[in-house]
Amino acid sequence: MAETKDKLLVVEDDPGVQSQLKWSFEDFDTAVAEDREGALACLRRLEPAVVTLDLGLPPDPGGVSEGFGLLEDIVALTPDTKVIVVTGHNDRTNAMRAIALGAYDFYEKPIDPDLLSITIRRAARLFHIEQENRRLQAVHGGSALQGLIATSPEMLKVCRTIEKLAPTDVSTLILGESGTGKEVLVKALHNLSDRSKKRLVAINCAAIPEALLESELFGYERGAFTGAAKTTPGKIEVANGGILFLDEVGDLPQPLQAKLLRFLQERVIERIGGRTEIPVDVRVICATHRALPELIEAGDFREDLYYRINEATVVVPPLRERQGDSLLLARAFLERFATELKRPIKGFMPQAIEAIEAYDWPGNVRELENRVKRAVIMADGAQVSLDDLELPTQDETTDQEPFNLREVREKAESQAILRALARTDGNVSKTAELLGVTRPTLYNLMKKYGVSD
Repeated sequence: MAETKDKLLVVEDDPGVQSQLKWSFEDFDTAVAEDREGALACLRRLEPAVVTLDLGLPPDPGGVSEGFGLLEDIVALTPDTKVIVVTGHNDRTNAMRAIALGAYDFYEKPIDPDLLSITIRRAARLFHIEQENRRLQAVHGGSALQGLIATSPEMLKVCRTIEKLAPTDVSTLILGESGTGKEVLVKALHNLSDRSKKRLVAINCAAIPEALLESELFGYERGAFTGAAKTTPGKIEVANGGILFLDEVGDLPQPLQAKLLRFLQERVIERIGGRTEIPVDVRVICATHRALPELIEAGDFREDLYYRINEATVVVPPLRERQGDSLLLARAFLERFATELKRPIKGFMPQAIEAIEAYDWPGNVRELENRVKRAVIMADGAQVSLDDLELPTQDETTDQEPFNLREVREKAESQAILRALARTDGNVSKTAELLGVTRPTLYNLMKKYGVSD
């Protein structure tokens, strides 16, 4: 069992406190060092996930010089190790200095092993999340999935799907909320495909006015309209041999839906003002944040086109459903922006980490990226604070949740019903089966919570 335990190094010169801490953390493989030299020897030998560090070490037990010197050594030698600095009561000056030098957190004396254990466990969990992310990056190093940072089972499943679809030529539809990283997946799919040496041509169907979108897609002949001074190929033609990415395809105007459908069926196009059919060999990938079945039902999207672009589907989960990914992404963005903006930022303060993990991220990865970029610019110290991120604290987020057990149960039931209905496109029979209840029971619950099918 010892091999499965996290390694913890306790740096403390008081024999009584040493004994107390060593026996308080039975779930950890705990080692003890009483001075800087011994701690460094243990650090190199054990490579612990977490270190608790009392700043008052010999030969300066009444001061903090040895403790801060050791902290700097640990950060330099094993930057992934999480250091929890133990300070005197109300010694916030040294505590904040330690955080600025790269400590993960601080703990004020007198020591309560139960409370300290909570901080240690949280630090160990973060250590393992970061290690797993590095492992995955090493596995995918130099591959098309290099730009994807994820450890959650949901996103790893998406990665495996992309890897399987990439060598094929099927039309692929990528679904997900805005900001979830659909374009990153398209680039990964292109780089893994047999068409990687040809172009990936992207066009956002929602960003170009309808009057211009047709010429952008299909091109035009010289003199086809006022201002058409020369023959210009469209995006589809330019992508010949490669991949055409139609982003926000749910916003494609109806007339162009018919023309795109004809291209997908015949694999030929005609430029505006032209009469010649031009054959084009291209793989089509589409993406949208909109619910296409609802658009079809409303008459805003062609059902035959939907099935043409949907030979294979990839559903990208929102960031709030990717356990552990928000913090990994935040750290990756911080490293990138700190380098790009030449800012001496080394990490996040503990409150900022808690807020990142607790926040729902309605704007998904894009919102996270923007907040971290701003925080890197605004941060005054060596670490990003909660104020820099402008996120609600974990306490504020928790206070919004009900404590009454009946309310908690009802909220969970209603959310489960909504998710199941969305999964089955509103099919009540399939929803009941998915939830493990009878149809009459489901109807009663839907009526109770005001959920319409």
